[in-house]
Order: sequence, then C-alpha cells, then structure tokens
Amino acid sequence: MAGLVNVLLIIDAIILITLILLQSGKSAGLSGAISGGAEQLFGKQKARGMDLVLHRSTVVAGIIFFVLAFISGYLV
Repeated sequence: MAGLVNVLLIIDAIILITLILLQSGKSAGLSGAISGGAEQLFGKQKARGMDLVLHRSTVVAGIIFFVLAFISGYLV
C-alpha cells in the first residue's frame, strides 16, 4: 500500500510541476515584480480561459499532493 501511495505521489508531483510551468507569467520586468504580487494577491487580475483551467488544476493537484504526502507519512 505504501508503495502505491509513493508512486501516486511521484506522478502527482510531476503533474504539479508541469501545470506550474504551463502557466503564463502575470507581469514582466522589475515593475511587475514589485507591484504584480499585490495585484495578484488582492484579485485585481482575473484568470480566464485556459489560464483559469490551469489555475484550478494546479490547486487540485496541490491538494492531492498534500493529502498523499500525509498518507505516505502515516503509512511509514
């Protein structure tokens, strides 16, 4: 059982890395680095279309990753 959970954890980690790398950058340059975080934090930029799908998929994959990590730690 622990081996199966570990394999699922590795697969989910690869999926999570891929989803993060597929997302487009919200801002570019130094000004984006300074002000872009605040805009994204307070929700001034809304994701639409494929960015929304990637964002939601990343959240789901992250939650699954943490659940599998807790299960893996419990089984060991």
